[in-house]
This record gives sequence, structure tokens and C-alpha cells, in this order.
Amino acid sequence: MIVDLTELLSSTLRFGTPILFVALAGLLCERVGIVNIGLEGMMLISAFFAVLGSYLSGSAWVGLGLAIVAGILVALLHAVATIRFGANQIISGIAINMLALGATGYLLVQIYGTPGSTPQVTGFSATPIPFLRDIPFIGPALFGQSWFVWVAVLLAIAIWFLLSRTTIGLRIRASGEQPQVLEASGIAVLPVRYITIAVSGVLCGLGGAYLSLSMLNNFSENMTAGRGFIALAAVIFGGWKAPRVLGAALFFGFATAMIIRVPQDVLDPQLLHIVPYVVTIIALVMFGRGSTAPASVGVPYRPGAQHS
Repeated sequence: MIVDLTELLSSTLRFGTPILFVALAGLLCERVGIVNIGLEGMMLISAFFAVLGSYLSGSAWVGLGLAIVAGILVALLHAVATIRFGANQIISGIAINMLALGATGYLLVQIYGTPGSTPQVTGFSATPIPFLRDIPFIGPALFGQSWFVWVAVLLAIAIWFLLSRTTIGLRIRASGEQPQVLEASGIAVLPVRYITIAVSGVLCGLGGAYLSLSMLNNFSENMTAGRGFIALAAVIFGGWKAPRVLGAALFFGFATAMIIRVPQDVLDPQLLHIVPYVVTIIALVMFGRGSTAPASVGVPYRPGAQHS
């Protein structure tokens, strides 16, 4: 039983980590006033370029760097479309998701010569912490993970502190709540939004790189499999607050960890693939109704314009 619980906890952290990275990206976007349903596409493109970087260089760190650059560029594409040109934020996000799916599928064939998946590449192995990993029950699960897991948790804490305890965080929240008030105080709203969305691209890059270089060590077509949408649900489920978003990501990781342990003679394996999305819908219905989004999220903003 101890071994089973340890594996369950370990799997919860492993499956929850990519969702957490991307959910934190979505949290920053919405806190600054921009809806980003393109998280799925940003994560997918980052996962692809993480593998490409490792494939070409033989270094997982180069892959990670390329994933982050790709995440930033796609995030800024969304920012320019929605902030500079005033494009509908939902449509822009959908376009990014479609672009990511099509482009990665095309490049997969053009670069590797075969559809479906890439060869195995150099990835990141687990980085257990000496002594702590020997603690019974929790040691192997908590302290035998990849460093990505702890970076994700620390970033959740850092983002909570940033948003709730710093002047920068106050500006981010004001941009998503009352941007005209922020402008009246002498702070330019648009740079705050651009920079914050670029940071969200870094987070998506980390999430994509963890998925393809730490969990699998290769890229397969549409490998994100809806994790970006689940991450967006985690933002709503978490009430746009970093600690609760952390809890929501771990909840979805736990649900996935439980599902993969269901014997195949109990539930058809094909049905197992839809269970995380059913859990997402149930969680949103049960816990998402009382959550309040930032007041100006999704509302286009023009400096100097009058806003009601």
C-alpha cells in the first residue's frame, strides 16, 4: 500500500507539473486583461522546438532554450494581434491552436521524414535530492522528481508573491481590472501587458519542454492532448489566484494518475482518455461558478480612450 501511495503521489506531481506551468501562464495573461485560449498551441509549439533543439545539438538545455524562445514568440504574436491590432482575443487564441497543430505536423514530416513522432532525443533525467529521497513514503515521490517539478511549485509561490505583495503585481492586476486608472496614474498599460504576456510565453516554454524532454524524450503529433485547455480550466477553477491554481493543477494531475491505474477490464482504455475532460467539466460546474474574473479581461484597450 505504501508503494502504491508513493507512486500515486509521484504521478500526481508528474502529470500536474506541465498543467501548472501553463496554468500560471494563463493566470498572468488574464490578470493583465488578455484572454489566452491559445495556451494549448503555445505549449505544443514549445514541446516541438524543445525536441528539435535537443535533436540538432544533442543538448537538452539547448532544447529548453529553444522552447522558451518559441513560447515567447508565439505569446508575442498573440499580444500583437490582440493589443496592437485589436483582434478578437478568442479568435486569436483559436488561430494559434490551429497554427500550432498544423505547423508542428508539417515540420515533423519535413525535418524528420516521418509522421507521427520523432526519434528519442537527449532529455532531462530525474534529479533526486540526496538523503531526502530516502524518507519513507514521501521521499521518493517528492524528492525523486525532475527539477522541473520544483521550479513549477516555486514559480507558483513567486507569482503569488509578485501579484499580491509587489508594485509590479499591483500594476498587472490594475491592467486587468481598471486599465484606465492605471493609465491615469502615469503608468503605460500596453508595456505592462506586452511584458506580462511575454513572461507567459516563458512559462509555456517550460511546460512544453517538460512534457517532451522530461516526461517522454520525444515529440509526437498533438502530444499536448488538451492539457492547455485543462490549464485554462485550472485558472478558472483556481479563482485567478496562484495558490489555488497550484491546487487545481495538482487536482487534475491526481485525477490523471488515478485514471491510468484503473484496470483495463474495469473500464475500456479508449474511455479513459475522455475522463480528464469529464473531470474538468465537473470541477468547473461545481467550483467555478463563484469565481470572479478580472473586470477588464477580454476588453480591448486603447491608451487615451474613454472607457465606461
